[in-house]
Amino acid sequence: MQQTILVTGATGTVGREVVKQLAMLDNIRVRAGVHSVIKGENLRRLPDVEIVEMEFTDPDSLHAAFTHADKVFLITPFTDEQVEMAKKLVDEARRTGVKHIVKLSAMGAGAEHGIQLGRWHREIEDYIKESGIPYTFLRPSSFMQNIENYNAQTIKEEGKLYMPTGEGKVPYIDARDIAVVAVEALTGNGHEGKIYDLTGPEELTGAEIAEALSAATGKPVTYVDVPEDAARQSMQQQQLPEWFISSFLELCGVQRAGHAGTTNHQVEQLTGCKPHTFRQFAHDYKDCFI
Repeated sequence: MQQTILVTGATGTVGREVVKQLAMLDNIRVRAGVHSVIKGENLRRLPDVEIVEMEFTDPDSLHAAFTHADKVFLITPFTDEQVEMAKKLVDEARRTGVKHIVKLSAMGAGAEHGIQLGRWHREIEDYIKESGIPYTFLRPSSFMQNIENYNAQTIKEEGKLYMPTGEGKVPYIDARDIAVVAVEALTGNGHEGKIYDLTGPEELTGAEIAEALSAATGKPVTYVDVPEDAARQSMQQQQLPEWFISSFLELCGVQRAGHAGTTNHQVEQLTGCKPHTFRQFAHDYKDCFI
């Protein structure tokens, strides 16, 4: 029997990987929720993928996206309105009879007095629990792909990796591995009511990341530890919103202090596959940094 799985945020770093992997499975119809149909065009080439436009301020678009969806992979954008957005999605899931929500959360969301990013995700998790819909929460560490998303330009132009994280070690995880776990949680058995902390196989400093990028690209990449005040000033000059600056620097402060978490074997235990190392990631994405 064919199941329909809705992926919200389907063009994002993790969402598009989940769509790709679900599209390869039999008896799964993937509904890719996108903010803009134009941005979702590249997903149309995948088999059994339906593109639906989702506008959080338009209840009709949400209702159309959720109608006849059996399960949902819930991703909300990194914004100060993400809790409000998520609650609208959960309300619609309850109205339309969704049977299982797998939510992309964040490591540290379970901490009672964690950082703002964790508190936002914790509030969403609690709302899902209260909805009565069976759930699975994925709490990954920082994505390897964010090195590409935020640092590729300066690595290309200057051979420099600028990050305000000192010598703190982070158990970075590849978004492709998060997607493998998400697909297992959505299509496998026994994941309801579970919370999974997900990490990569190693904890790395900024200098070790730069070394791996140097080896992959064949050009020198140097890590530059940016003082917090300088990082704040740079982001303010880019006219980034204050909520983003504060949340980002709070996360970096946790990483700098060495409290970003430790590696575990959850990915391999759930999927039978070893997670990507950063060196594998750097090799696969090297063209982004050259």
